[in-house]
Amino acid sequence: MYEIVRRHLGKVVAGAAMAVTGTAVAVAVTLPGSAGADEGPRGTAAATGTPGKAGTDGPAPGPAALAAAPPEGAKGVGTDPLTDDELKRAEALALTPPTASAQRNAEGGRGPQRLGTELADPEPGESAGGPRRARVRFYDYGRDELITRTVDLDTGKVEASGAQRGVQPSAHPEELRAALRLILDSPLGKGVKEDYQDATGKELTTPDQLWFNGDVYRTYREKNVPEPLAKCGEHRCLRLVTKVLNGAWIDTRGLVVDLSARTVTRVG
Repeated sequence: MYEIVRRHLGKVVAGAAMAVTGTAVAVAVTLPGSAGADEGPRGTAAATGTPGKAGTDGPAPGPAALAAAPPEGAKGVGTDPLTDDELKRAEALALTPPTASAQRNAEGGRGPQRLGTELADPEPGESAGGPRRARVRFYDYGRDELITRTVDLDTGKVEASGAQRGVQPSAHPEELRAALRLILDSPLGKGVKEDYQDATGKELTTPDQLWFNGDVYRTYREKNVPEPLAKCGEHRCLRLVTKVLNGAWIDTRGLVVDLSARTVTRVG
């Protein structure tokens, strides 16, 4: 089919140009205002003229002056968001237990996969100015467990720790990158590479050449779930959307990555 159906990247059909190659579909138009990484901000309308005379030509306004952000302290106060120092401290404290070295991340490496860290709510009866605690979430791909630990940033103690199975929070960017790498290394990624070649004239070898996003594949939302994806929900499975940087969309929605089993399956 690839040899018969050639792309016509400039042809617009119903507002979008579509290109079909093997396993992937490239939308060969850039959406208005950009929709990918490394693209500039959307333009904003500028008013000209003098006050009280709308539409009257006048001198162009000068560049806006932005106030410098105040320096960030090592520790926040009350309900302030966690500072960079507090984020690092919270994650280090949460990873202190020796069992962390036996856990696995999205790439299969040692240690759990970081998902996110946030300021924990005050305990009942505590004021907003009480101890600052952080809730740290990890995912252990070795046991398919979501790990949540609450640490006291003042004392350095882990106050609470728990593990859950079958709980799938939103995907972290590092997980999305790992999933895209598996697609590119899979035979099912051939069409993605061919679409990229057609759109750019270059070879696709690394996730860094694409803008990508996505989230957890949830089987209860699907009518037909292929057998290789039957454990999704217990396993951590992701579906991605991708595009050429500053260019065409490449449809990878028909590919689901089981990060726990490190497999790629076609759906639909």
